[in-house]
Order: sequence, then C-alpha cells, then structure tokens
Amino acid sequence: MSIPHASGALPLLPSGQLMSASPYPILRLRPKEDRRLRAGHLWIYSNEIDVQKTPLTAITPGSVCRMEDAQGKALGLAHVNPHTLLCARLLSRDPHVSIDEGFYRTRLQQALLMREHLFSAPFYRLVHGEGDGFPGLIIDRYEDYLVLQANSLGMDRDLPMITAALQSLLRPAGILLKASGAARRLEGLADRVEVLFGHIPERLEVWENDCLFQVDPRGGQKTGWFYDHRANRRRLRDFAQGRRILDCFAYVGGFAIPLAKAGATAVTAVDSSAPALVILEENAQRNEVANLRSIHGDAMETLHNLRDRGEQFDLIVLDPPALIKSKKDFKEGSIAYRRFNDMAMRLLSPGGILFSASCSHHLNRETLLGQIAFAAQRGDYQIIGEGGQDMDHPVHPAVPESNYLKGFFIHRREELPEEAEETT
Repeated sequence: MSIPHASGALPLLPSGQLMSASPYPILRLRPKEDRRLRAGHLWIYSNEIDVQKTPLTAITPGSVCRMEDAQGKALGLAHVNPHTLLCARLLSRDPHVSIDEGFYRTRLQQALLMREHLFSAPFYRLVHGEGDGFPGLIIDRYEDYLVLQANSLGMDRDLPMITAALQSLLRPAGILLKASGAARRLEGLADRVEVLFGHIPERLEVWENDCLFQVDPRGGQKTGWFYDHRANRRRLRDFAQGRRILDCFAYVGGFAIPLAKAGATAVTAVDSSAPALVILEENAQRNEVANLRSIHGDAMETLHNLRDRGEQFDLIVLDPPALIKSKKDFKEGSIAYRRFNDMAMRLLSPGGILFSASCSHHLNRETLLGQIAFAAQRGDYQIIGEGGQDMDHPVHPAVPESNYLKGFFIHRREELPEEAEETT
C-alpha cells in the first residue's frame, strides 16, 4: 500500500521512482490507460506508462513492479521489461502477494490439478502462458520430464524459483529449458538450450491417441511435440478408414501415424526437415505402420509435383508453421495460406476432407476463413466442423492472443450421377 504524502503526491526516491510500502517499485499508468487491465487483459505497453512520475529507465529489466492507475490505486504486480513496447505482463491482481517460489508453486498446483482431471496419462502442456497465469512461460510434460520455454525477461529471471517449485511439486527426472525464437529476441534474450535439473535423454516419449512417439526435445520444433492438436488428430481418425491421406507438414507423425493406424489405405507424409522425417519413420516402425511413405521437400513444391503427377487424396492435413510471425508479415502470410489451401483443394478428391489449420495468432479466424473461401471458388466445398487447441492450452477470456489455433474441417461434395439427380 502506498504511503500518503502531505501534498497528496508520493515522495520520490533519488532514482526518480515513487516511494511505496510495497517491496516492489511502482509503475504508474497515464490517465485512462488502465481500461484494458480493468477489462481483464494482462499486458501493458510502454506508451501507457506515466514516465514523468515513474520513469521506466529506473526499473531493473525483468523485475517485478507494482502497477498503479493514474490516481495511485493498485492494479497488481507485473514483470517489467523497460526496453520493449510490451513492457509489463501482469502476474497477479493482488498487490500484496510476494512473487516467490511459493507463488509459483501455488500456480503450478492449480495448473496440475486441472490437467489431472482432464488426462489419464502425464503427457500434456502443463503451463500455457497467460491462460494459466504465467505470462511468457510454456511448460510441456513428458511423463517424468519437463521442457520449458521462457519467452519473457521476467520469466527467464525467475527460472530458478520456477524450477525449484517444479521439483518440489512433481519430482521430475529432468527439466530442460528450450528457449529460442523471435519472442525472446524481442525481449533482448539470447537463445538457451540447457538442462536446469537432472538429466534429459536424447529422445522423449509421448503417448497420444493410442500411439507411441519419440521426439527430439533439443533439436526438434518448440519443446519437441505439439499437444495442441491432440483432439483434432483424434477427430480426424474417424475419417481415415479406406482413404488415401496426405499430411503436408508431417513433422514426426502426430497426424500421419494415427491416421495410418485408423485404417487408411495409404499415407503420404511431407516435411522439409530430414531429421524430423527420420524420427517419423522410426515412429511408424514403432507403431507397426507400413502403409506410409515420406517425402522430403518444400511443401508447396511437393503439392505442385503431386498435382502434376495427377495424384489425388481423400483426406488432406494442412497444418503449416506460423506463416505470419509479426504484423508486418500479415499480407504476404495471408496470401500464403490462400495458396496452400488452393493447392490442397486441387488434390482433394470428391467426397474428401481437408483439415486446414493455422497457428498464427496474428491471423484471426475470420481472415483464415476468408482465404479458404477464396480458394474454394473452384469447387463445391462445405465446412463441416471447426477445431482449435486442446484443453491443456486454456484461453484467457480477456487475452484473445492466447486463442491462437484455428482449424476447419472442409468437405468436397460429390457429384451425383445424372440418374440420381433426376430421382431426387
């Protein structure tokens, strides 16, 4: 709680910061800039800070600050990076809590309890950033092993406390930090891949949709696996029986192998990563899948080659990596989604199903649907379902950015014989 001053304003420390009884330095917002926070969002931008009263330059990068509105009323505690546009991420709306190991242990217990209600086996995303009250932190669980991504300076600084809380709660055999990518670069952080506790084998196992996979937590994408599509993969199995299947961004087989086991006549798995395809083929053998061929190559180029050879497929999975990584990529990335959907639809046989997905949070549902609609002008298509991220990727109700995964199940209608048309 702030210490009142006779003049009605808080006194200043030599650094220029406002004095407070709180152990954390104060950052005060400009007038009316608290509206997004009061509506439930967790992010604060540097142009919303009253830098005259509370200079950002006085804040230690990655530290916790007490956030206040223009009148000095507490809004909560946040991690702060004074050198970025998105300069603060709210950790708690209670200004009196301590951001320590106990704080993180409580949050982790809440996240764990929800997953234990949802899943019978310990293979899931344990922490999904803002959705679980950990802005900037991802934790995926592989039974006795945990893989972390720290995408904010504050979470990176607090990794020792988070690691200690995980050890006391889960007693893992190993904890790996796999932290890389554009989000860290924006925070001024270097890439880090290091074991924080215990040991991490070269391959980790995943049990999902009645299949056993191995993944590479160090050299693979993200933490090694994508739990977000679990439910979409399970749903697609219902369409696999007797179908020819094309998986355009197959990675290590999360879609391709369950579909092959579900009765597909043939599965073609395409990926630009040779190491990923090596693991995919090993996973196919592990699950006794023989009706699968892998193609190493660029996805768009491969789609063109398949079209030129006259190949068609009854079920196509189109799940590219994020094609829009920032707002400046929006136009080019949107067109890329249209082109991929157009090529996939050219390869889809009548009566077939296309599952088209996007993990770009800069591309909203309506824009993706618009690109699909543009591509669908060549034929007779209908959307028969939608899919999103599974329940271990909770969405914060006031942070739309946490709802990033969109997917559409698209059916190509079959042409009826003329006699059947006359009968109807």
